[in-house]
Amino acid sequence: MPVNEAVTTIGQPSAIAMGFFFLFISITLGITYWAARRTSTTEQFYAAGRSITAAQNGFALAGDYMSAASFLGIAGLVSTTGFDGLIYSTGWLVGWPVVLFLIAEPLRNLGRYTFSDVVALRFRQTPVRIAAATGTLATVVLYLIAQMVGAGGLIKLMFGLSYEQAVVVVGCAMIAYVLFGGMIATTWVQIVKAVLLLAGAAILALMVLMRFGMSPTALFAAAAERYGAGVLAPGKLVSSPLDALSLGLALMFGTAGLPHILMRFYTVPDARAARTSVFYATGLIGLFYLMTFILGFGAMVLVGPDTIRAVDAGGNMAAPLLAELLGGTPFLGFIAAVAFATILAVVAGLTLSGAAALSHDLWVSVVRGGHAESGEQLAVARLATIGLGVVAIALGITFKGQNVAFMVSLAFAIAASGNFPALVLSIFWSRCSTAGAVSSMVFGTLATLVLIVVSPTVQVDLLGNASAWFPLKNPALVTIPLSFAVGVIVSLASPERGAAERFAVLERRLHLGAADE
Repeated sequence: MPVNEAVTTIGQPSAIAMGFFFLFISITLGITYWAARRTSTTEQFYAAGRSITAAQNGFALAGDYMSAASFLGIAGLVSTTGFDGLIYSTGWLVGWPVVLFLIAEPLRNLGRYTFSDVVALRFRQTPVRIAAATGTLATVVLYLIAQMVGAGGLIKLMFGLSYEQAVVVVGCAMIAYVLFGGMIATTWVQIVKAVLLLAGAAILALMVLMRFGMSPTALFAAAAERYGAGVLAPGKLVSSPLDALSLGLALMFGTAGLPHILMRFYTVPDARAARTSVFYATGLIGLFYLMTFILGFGAMVLVGPDTIRAVDAGGNMAAPLLAELLGGTPFLGFIAAVAFATILAVVAGLTLSGAAALSHDLWVSVVRGGHAESGEQLAVARLATIGLGVVAIALGITFKGQNVAFMVSLAFAIAASGNFPALVLSIFWSRCSTAGAVSSMVFGTLATLVLIVVSPTVQVDLLGNASAWFPLKNPALVTIPLSFAVGVIVSLASPERGAAERFAVLERRLHLGAADE
């Protein structure tokens, strides 16, 4: 039978959880100290000196990608809604072949620190950089909201702090890692986090299966017996086929437009290492998402949806509750610390990509016209890090109580509509112009934000209105093709002189890499 809400210790200070928490903090602060001594140039701050191996970057990519939405949000959605919660893990996973075959090699060969380096390579710098930085910041901010909401719940769980105090703790820790250690520290925090998360999820999934004779089929049968066969069928969370398709497109193509993921390809020495790192990451992420399947249904059967919702309305504490039931308070402390490591690594990566957009794309490339000393660039990047950290804390407090997996899907919609089309057009279409690339990014970002505001997500779920102006909860089905169309139409209407010659230079660099590397 599901456990009773009264038996959980979640929300009470736990000495064991605190011990694991401080152990992880100690390890990562040691990494930051080590990295800070090796971070004295902009290339080291943004790209770890391009010294990360393919295997290391594969684990770091997995660590960057397996966020709070993956561990807490998906397990929570599956435990409360059944099969439909898995649309998130499926959509996120199938985006990786797009990254592998379409994005990884061109990005490494064409860019330096940010994805806007690639888009701006053959166009006028200022308008492209401004548009790309705007899309990057919109994606980063929405993604940060999800992570900070999950972080607030977790630290509250471990220390018994208020939600607001917990968000401040996470924000300050994240600022410290990025501010002093840059990409080197962020990479190794992500590697440590990926190992811990995979180990913790594997142990928890194994403990669940032991309750059902090591048979996933028996687990699913138990879920169907207790809550009806509907929990094993689609339609409970996403009932409209168009909604399901739109969400799937956002998750799949959004992966190839996420700035903090794209930034990781600049940390490896060459394009081959970039491709190989995606191969490693895909395997690790696929393994993890298979385990979230077990964790979600395990929490549904062993803990119960009512208990999960009573502890956290968004369902985000399903995995910690399951850990407490199966392994007691010590295992709860370990899983809570692992989940904290998950959030901290992701927010560090997000903050670094946002800081790069503000400093490298806007300050150095637009305000200073590409002429800024290394020390000045580092100073601006660190100021941007502090600013983003403050914004993340404020937004985390503002959006208290939202399901983190859903919040991330909105960030993916902006990445898929505002970043991905312009990236593809600029790399692969010779007739794309500056105006076309800028129009695609601006339209994709603004249209996504506007349609989200007038969608059922905001109008019905958040504001309580009876209906919404736009019928789809996620607008990617509309905004992705329109963003491509806007880029093509505007490019054809505003051709640029020398476009073919600049594209020929880009093609050569696309295959051979930069001459100065």
